[in-house]
Amino acid sequence: MARRYDQALRPLNLTNGQFSLLMSLNRPEPPTIGEVATLLAMDRTTLTAALKPLARRGLLAVVVSGGDRRSRRMALTPAGRKLMAAAVPLWMQAQAETERLLAASDVERLRSDLRSLR
Repeated sequence: MARRYDQALRPLNLTNGQFSLLMSLNRPEPPTIGEVATLLAMDRTTLTAALKPLARRGLLAVVVSGGDRRSRRMALTPAGRKLMAAAVPLWMQAQAETERLLAASDVERLRSDLRSLR
C-alpha cells in the first residue's frame, strides 16, 4: 500500500511517510515534537530524523515554544503549505484508486481491522 502512495506522490518528490508528517503539522497551532510522535506512533529520535529532510527543503520550521523555551514546535512554512495543497489531490486520487481496486472486498472492515493494529 505504501508503495502505491509513494508512486502517486513521486512527482512532488515526497514519500507517503513525508506526506503523513506534513499532514500532522497542518494545524492551526504548531505541535510539539512529542505531540507529533504520539500521533504518528513514532519515537522522538525517529521522528527527528524523518523531519530533517523536510526542514532542509524549507517545508517546515522548528520554533521555540512560547511557554517553555526548552520545548520546540514545528510549523509548516509557506512552501510546506503550497506543497501540501499540491499533494492532497494526488493522495486523494491514489486513495480513490485503492478503494476501486478493493471494491470487491469490504473496505470499511479493512479500515477497522487496520485501526485495530495500533
